[in-house]
Amino acid sequence: MPYAVGEFRDAWQSYPVLIRQYHPEWNAGIVLTQIPPAADVLLTWECDVGHVFVATPAEQRGRPGRERRRSVWCPECQVMAKPQRWPVLPEDWPAVVPVPQRAVRTTGRQTLPAAGRGSSLPTGAVASSRARGAGWRPSGQRAPRPPRTICPKTPRLPSGDAFISVCAPATASAVEAELRQALSDRFDFTFDRTAIRLDRPFHDHVEAWPDIILPELRVAIEYDSTGRHGLEHVGPREESDRRKDRALRGVGWEVVRIRTGRLPALGPYDLQVSGVSGRTIERLVDTLRDVRGALFVDAYAR
Repeated sequence: MPYAVGEFRDAWQSYPVLIRQYHPEWNAGIVLTQIPPAADVLLTWECDVGHVFVATPAEQRGRPGRERRRSVWCPECQVMAKPQRWPVLPEDWPAVVPVPQRAVRTTGRQTLPAAGRGSSLPTGAVASSRARGAGWRPSGQRAPRPPRTICPKTPRLPSGDAFISVCAPATASAVEAELRQALSDRFDFTFDRTAIRLDRPFHDHVEAWPDIILPELRVAIEYDSTGRHGLEHVGPREESDRRKDRALRGVGWEVVRIRTGRLPALGPYDLQVSGVSGRTIERLVDTLRDVRGALFVDAYAR
């Protein structure tokens, strides 16, 4: 039986990260201050990215540091984290970086005097392209990557839920509107959802924005063309499409892509067509029946 509310408030007060991770609605309505820190009971937690996992209070409090990195206290983030590997230097490697003859700006052709007496540059440093006083780094050392930021506007929902997102871009393609209208004329699906909650970040969000979302079937429809200049959905953008499909399938959705402009199929249910027509709509409906079953799909027919 849980203790009275506030019984262990002081014990949890010094762990703000754990307080943020804990959700009473996922733990039978029991608040964190009712649970002894040494209780041998599994609780449900959620990291800042959105991964849901179970752990005991002792396991959570015993992990290194109170203000911890995500890769330390979330098991899924820890698996996906890629620690930086530093090269192993030989024992006879000089401890002092040699002084270069010329120091150059990192983003320009202007040269500066070599570091030494009367110079404002430290030994072995290069002039930074940033404003004076922004710091320096030894020659040859890479600048650290900026920390990855995750958009906080995505609501806390179970992975795979479809919702109306404030971050989703507005529909800019007339073909997407035509596809949506053709499906709406034939089926009584919900067409107002604009995003799907993911379980891992995708382009600084934990949500994806397919062109058409069918929550009843858990099917996302994408319309792909090469665009006016022939650069859309090719090269690196094709790899982004593959990552998006993997992220959606990872939360229980299937993806059907309508590929035009001789774009190759990326998934088992993709359609390669020359354009959107009545025949394309028929092929799309048949594909939905193949994915979820004819009886289930036809149950929403108007």
